[in-house]
Amino acid sequence: MDVPAIVIPANDESAWIDACLAALAAQRGVARARVIVSANACTDDTVARAHAHEGAFAAMGWRLDVIDAPEPGKLAALNRADAAIDAEGGAPARIYLDADVRCDPDLVAQLAEALAPRSPLYATGTLAVAPARTGATRLYARVWRRLPFVRGGAVGAGLFAVNRAGRGRWGTFPDIISDDTFVRLHFAPGERVEVPARYHWPMVEGWSNLVRVRRRQDAGVRELAARHPELMANEGKAPLGAGGAARLAATDPAGFAVYAGVALAVRARRSDLAWTRGR
Repeated sequence: MDVPAIVIPANDESAWIDACLAALAAQRGVARARVIVSANACTDDTVARAHAHEGAFAAMGWRLDVIDAPEPGKLAALNRADAAIDAEGGAPARIYLDADVRCDPDLVAQLAEALAPRSPLYATGTLAVAPARTGATRLYARVWRRLPFVRGGAVGAGLFAVNRAGRGRWGTFPDIISDDTFVRLHFAPGERVEVPARYHWPMVEGWSNLVRVRRRQDAGVRELAARHPELMANEGKAPLGAGGAARLAATDPAGFAVYAGVALAVRARRSDLAWTRGR
């Protein structure tokens, strides 16, 4: 079944999976696609909620499969979904999507078009941070969106995609903290594409969660540098620098105070290399 494949790893995503799947069922411009919800160790009704969307996908000519595995772990869930895709001949494009992300209606079509060339490519949508409920997250996000890395595009947090040749650059997903960074760094900056359609990605809410997730992200980068140093040449991040920090502080002092405070809290106690949930 040589159609685009969308992989959604899911562990207790009852609060998010309906909106995620409903947004996919509203896609336009792609006649056929395969969606795989790869549930892992769910203790809520995520699996039942995912199955409830099968009719909507069938009506649009798409296929929804739900894998319900008792074993925990996001990377294992990705590998199970990939194995299911490979068993049917692969896919011209694979989109890896977090269950808390909502896609705009043209996103899948634009990703499929961007990944049509035969040369290895990575693609993502235009990241839109979902509205936050807490003041700390609103302020942090306000500055985070202005960082050179984010403004440079093709961030891929919560959604990344590769074509067939691009997926050939690695085998199974290793047991690592940062799957999105691992994939992105398999591609040079010139091989990464950001399409105009947006996807809506929620940041974690509240100061303590921001610190915890930022600590995890930093640990993930250290882990990749230690285990896969050959990938780091593809980073291509523009540094913020002292001048950039000064401009952020001058134009958004409250936001910068929260952003800098989170960074200082992370540096005060570096974490071990271990995966923790993003929310």
